[in-house]
Amino acid sequence: MDVLVLGADEVARLLPPAAAVEAMAAAYRALARGEARVPPRSALVPPDRAGALAWMPAWFAPASGPVFGIKAITVFGRNRSTPYRSHQGAVVLFDGEHGRPLAIVEAGAITEARTAAVSALATRLLARPDAGRLALFGSGAQASAHLAALRAVRPVREVRVWSRNPDNARRFARAEAERHGLPVDAVETGRAAAAGADLICTATAARVPVLLGAWIAPGAHVNAVGASVPPFRELDGEAVRRSRLFVETREAALAEAEDIRIPLREGLIGEDHVLAELGELVERGAAGRTGPAEITLFKSVGLGLEDVAAACAVYRRAMEEGVGSRVAWGAERPG
Repeated sequence: MDVLVLGADEVARLLPPAAAVEAMAAAYRALARGEARVPPRSALVPPDRAGALAWMPAWFAPASGPVFGIKAITVFGRNRSTPYRSHQGAVVLFDGEHGRPLAIVEAGAITEARTAAVSALATRLLARPDAGRLALFGSGAQASAHLAALRAVRPVREVRVWSRNPDNARRFARAEAERHGLPVDAVETGRAAAAGADLICTATAARVPVLLGAWIAPGAHVNAVGASVPPFRELDGEAVRRSRLFVETREAALAEAEDIRIPLREGLIGEDHVLAELGELVERGAAGRTGPAEITLFKSVGLGLEDVAAACAVYRRAMEEGVGSRVAWGAERPG
């Protein structure tokens, strides 16, 4: 039998933002129905702490048949000053009937696409329908992916971007304005970015808050995605306290999201401040936004289910179109 190998360029072409959002909706619908399993992620950090290797497994049962999958990925923050992505690795898919390896898919592009798509799904469920003034905190790959994904679910009209590196923010603004045909302005402070925004996305590697609750306008929706494990943190306690809070799963958020864990320890919120999981919003109609002036917050940490569901969507499209490289694999028993 053959295993299909798909690179970053093929992932980007086969999984456009709108398709990625639908793949995430299907994954969280399955999770709410008990048709998915997602154990906690694990990581290995060497003594010099130069980087890390993380592995994120999941089982998922879409209509096309059950699959096992695992993302193995390295994370090297210092790569931002090199030609290499900060996240590199592979998602490996196995069929759920016989355990056959099906595909090896480039993980960096999967991570970019699925993270932005989950935020876009939350935005579709929680943001005001007319929300279109977007503030981006961060100017890297995730900021770019989020701009493209949010345009698939809301009428984004103008964008402000803030980065701790002003030169990066200006480069981002020029490139994305040309790419999307939208006004994209680099601003000098996070407060200026957030002022009057009704959509806010934080996609940074910050260890101290970059978005303060006092800056968030009534009616805004916030996607906080950059701080996925301790000690990273992007929001102050007031930003969380003021918001109606939603997460991928309570288990993952309470284990890994310092944006939530620190306000909990400080007594600003209780665990009941988490109002619903994403699957409860998608499948069960849990209450999301209940008024136009409310601030809604989706705090994500990233789950292996998202990677496996995204890789499944790419694999199905690749099989339909006959693209990718095939590698002979000895999965059959010798005759």
